[in-house]
Amino acid sequence: STFFQEYPDITVNVVLDNRYVELVSEGFDIAIRIGELEDSSLQARKLNKTTKRMIASPAYLDKFGRPSRIDDLNSHKLLHYSSQSNGAVWKLIAPSGERRHIRTAGGLSVNDGQSLLNAAISGLGIAYLPGFLYAKAIEDGLLEFVIPELPVETQGIYAVYPPGGITQPKVRAFVDFLIKEFSNKSPLDW
Repeated sequence: STFFQEYPDITVNVVLDNRYVELVSEGFDIAIRIGELEDSSLQARKLNKTTKRMIASPAYLDKFGRPSRIDDLNSHKLLHYSSQSNGAVWKLIAPSGERRHIRTAGGLSVNDGQSLLNAAISGLGIAYLPGFLYAKAIEDGLLEFVIPELPVETQGIYAVYPPGGITQPKVRAFVDFLIKEFSNKSPLDW
């Protein structure tokens, strides 16, 4: 990687985990978070943004029908991302601009975005995922958008770190590298 060539003396220990880690108490220098930032004690730098949409396989939609409005989702199998901080709820934007909360509990729950994507491709239900996960599957015809006329939600992608963390040269160098690498990517290209 370019970062290691540029900073050969910095050791990076990458932990790929979907749970919400406590940076300070667990000893992490930095985390990448998508969506609303809730812990105001942390510092954050925005790296980019992604879109989030509902997707399902054509086979699932052929069998169970294509929802045409948000209320139709109540009769569908909704695949839940169990690691999201707001619980078993999708926050959707209605065509009117109104925020709607849809409960997803009771169906399949998965704590990993790629596994949730695979479940949707397999026809197990409707998933609500960021664009960088579903873009290739949409392009390949494995998935299609559900209620495509709904406003598309945009989520920020952030590097977060404890207060004062950016004063550490290694953290500042890594955050600067991430911004340089990812600030020009499209919401579907991560």
